[in-house]
Amino acid sequence: MSRTLPHRTGALSLGGRTLVMGVVNVTPDSFSDGGLHAAPRDAVAGALRMAAEGADILDIGGESTRPGHVAVAAEDEWARVAPVFDGLARGRAALPPLSIDTWKSTVARRAMAAGASIVNDVWGFQRDPDIASVVAETGAAAILMHNRERADPDLDIVDDILRFLDRSARLAVAAGVPQDRIVLDPGIGFGKTPEQSFQALASLRRLKALGFPVLLGASRKHFIGSLFDPPPPPLERGPGTIAAHVHGALQGADIVRAHDVAAHVQALSVLDAIRRAA
Repeated sequence: MSRTLPHRTGALSLGGRTLVMGVVNVTPDSFSDGGLHAAPRDAVAGALRMAAEGADILDIGGESTRPGHVAVAAEDEWARVAPVFDGLARGRAALPPLSIDTWKSTVARRAMAAGASIVNDVWGFQRDPDIASVVAETGAAAILMHNRERADPDLDIVDDILRFLDRSARLAVAAGVPQDRIVLDPGIGFGKTPEQSFQALASLRRLKALGFPVLLGASRKHFIGSLFDPPPPPLERGPGTIAAHVHGALQGADIVRAHDVAAHVQALSVLDAIRRAA
């Protein structure tokens, strides 16, 4: 089913092909790249490279959300990402929509003023009560992710995801965010055992049945490495990442969030071409 995702500066077409969100972590302690883009100049260069490789969205974040991460104050988080937004705004290259990866309303508001169009909240509007209003007031789109403080192996994780994200969507709508600006994310690897991440992947159609577009972010996650002894480090989990994301696309995911943009654009272009030919 074709639809559009309106955001602050335009709209993205969904349904015709699987979109790729490029990950720009402006953090010194990112699990996935070891701080590759911690310096603003490197982050801007990485974002421009991803745009040239075909990224449909660039997701810029200044706080690591890996297990055991150290919390970052809003001012420090903004100090990390502000030069990146500024550097991209000063460039002449055409850019896809920019997303701010934050759960903090103050960071989200400043990012909107600096050029962001989408808020990617890893707590699904359930940690900072003001962030939904920021999204509504600025006309941004929202990506609402399932999360938990810690994994509970005895939990029915799919049921928990559905209940959590249903509540997140209701909070968004109650704050004035139009339903067509909401995207749901099952939060692969967040507050989940590896087995639960696989269960979430296997049940994407149930999430899709809530009626919203779905974003899937399995890139370089721990659950991929858990299948092997010894587990491959994050930078060597590319093939497993693409397998998870291709599965997700086949199950209805509209957007995948990835570190390796070029590889995903190629893989998903082939998949989409096969589906069109069927």
